[in-house]
Amino acid sequence: MDINKSQVIRGANSDFVFVIGLEVHAQVKSKSKLFSSASTEFGAEPNSNVSFVDAGMPGMLPVVNSFCIEQAVKTGLGINAEINLTSRFDRKNYFYPDLPQGYQISQLYEPIVGKGTISIQTEEKLPKEVGIERIHLEQDAGKSIHDMDPSTSFVDLNRTGIALMEIVSKPEINSPFEAVEYIKKLRLIMRYLETCDGNMQEGSLRADVNVSVCEINKFQSFIKTGDFGLLGTRCEIKNMNSLKFIQQAINFEARRQIKLLETGKEVAQETRLYDPNKNETRPLRSKEDAHDYRYFPCPDLLNIELEREWVNKIKDDLPELPDQKYLRFINDLNITPYDSEVIIAEKSTAEFFEAIATNTDGKIAANLLINELFGRLNKDNLSFKDNPTTVEQMRELINLIQTDEISSKGAKEIFDHIWNFGGNPTELVDKLGLRQVQDTSLIEQIVNDVIKENPAQVNKVKSNPKLIGWFVGQVMKKSEGKADPKIINQIVNEKLN
Repeated sequence: MDINKSQVIRGANSDFVFVIGLEVHAQVKSKSKLFSSASTEFGAEPNSNVSFVDAGMPGMLPVVNSFCIEQAVKTGLGINAEINLTSRFDRKNYFYPDLPQGYQISQLYEPIVGKGTISIQTEEKLPKEVGIERIHLEQDAGKSIHDMDPSTSFVDLNRTGIALMEIVSKPEINSPFEAVEYIKKLRLIMRYLETCDGNMQEGSLRADVNVSVCEINKFQSFIKTGDFGLLGTRCEIKNMNSLKFIQQAINFEARRQIKLLETGKEVAQETRLYDPNKNETRPLRSKEDAHDYRYFPCPDLLNIELEREWVNKIKDDLPELPDQKYLRFINDLNITPYDSEVIIAEKSTAEFFEAIATNTDGKIAANLLINELFGRLNKDNLSFKDNPTTVEQMRELINLIQTDEISSKGAKEIFDHIWNFGGNPTELVDKLGLRQVQDTSLIEQIVNDVIKENPAQVNKVKSNPKLIGWFVGQVMKKSEGKADPKIINQIVNEKLN
């Protein structure tokens, strides 16, 4: 493993390497909670989606939501992870006002999903595999609200009991850029699988970021020996739900730790919070170890026993995932890696592109989608679901460009008309007077006129062949942009060469 420039952070006396591990909390996409039938609807009135089980009422027993189990297995298969046929739930004991049971039901010792991998690119555009340690299921806590009253805090239990997948990476992420790429890739996979909506603003995807720094020579020794003791003391930054803030928090925390180490001080293992207004992390509490939570098997729940045939069926039914689609679009639809990366960034846009590009021209389809459709969505501040164009309209427009019936400028005009008023592209060609002139005799006459009117430029062409482009432009101007550029180029070259 080579150390890249983006992975190194410079101190006053020596160079250090970022060492980052992520615990991503992804809310399972399910209509009901992990152990109750209460709704998971976002934005409901406070404490309106709370069952007796969620509220920790005496004698209320949890019942596992089998759909949440399936979603976790599907996510594990999507990252090429091991699926544990036997797993169990444990009680994690701690007190907090928004945890009415006094414990959280989680999976410490026997998680449902084992080791897997996520493929990302470094800032230098190099491929990198980040290891996943495990995925375990757990119930979410509620929410404490401290800003509604100067002297009183409130508790909303609507989130209590919602199923979370905690996806724990190995400490193999080595820059803020890689951390963001890892979360983006993980979110994209889960969106394709429809196991988590990935909405960070609503809190359905959050991350605890573990950061330490390691002197570069010690890191090189770690690469050779695999001795994790060389990696330094980590601090955990809790509940991050913004990619921008995650980058900023990692940068600040790494520099804070380097200052401590270079002045002969030790980094304390602790949990910290990030303040985006001050761009700094500050202590929340000393970092707990597993024994502090007094974990023990949950006595109210049996082990989860899965059948291999059931897991295999889920695997066989998995949709095409982003990396597979990325390569197929490049190879089968003949588009560039950049265009493919942009198009697959959302499942809906990838599906729309495939519908308009199949059996047409992939390059033209990608150009229309990215430059015209995405450009207009961004300009009007709309999401893709607000796209007013149809697959049929786009396919017709691609065909008109492909058969040279309209120019690229004409295609733009037709797209603008469709966007604002709708309509049939084929009918709009003549209605808007945009059909390209393909009459070679007429185009040849225009070329002859331009040559006749510009003898000085004709003489210069011999010493400066690039001037041929000037003649093409003049012919386009005289034809009011309607002459076919391919035919113009052919005739101009014949005449001037």
